[in-house]
Amino acid sequence: MNRPSKITQLLFALLAYTSLAIGLIAIVVPGLPTTEFILLAAWAATRSSPRLSTWLENHRLFGPMLHNWRNGKVIPRRAKVGATASMLFCAGLMLLMLDHGWPIYLALAGMGLGNLWIWSRPEQVSCACSRWNTQRPPTDF
Repeated sequence: MNRPSKITQLLFALLAYTSLAIGLIAIVVPGLPTTEFILLAAWAATRSSPRLSTWLENHRLFGPMLHNWRNGKVIPRRAKVGATASMLFCAGLMLLMLDHGWPIYLALAGMGLGNLWIWSRPEQVSCACSRWNTQRPPTDF
């Protein structure tokens, strides 16, 4: 496999760090998705910065999220509830504070579709259970 050029690596690094910055900001800004930006940062980091990629994978908040996504595109129930609550809060703010026009309804439809997609994802990493990797009962009584 050929190594990417320096300019390609630089562009991936720029994408990784920019996505990470937006993801960190999104932690405190309601309505701005965190997970998508962290996933994008991890994807770009694997193509540009092994150091950033390792840091993300070992991070106490982002590491489990990346592990879950890579092993079955899993979104835990707590994250689903949080995303739904955030979307409902933002939808309520939009309906209360903005004029009701087609852009608002388009945003609400987008939130609804995003919410349906989130709830369609599995909540646990499914194990490929076979007779070789099932847990055996304890033998020390």
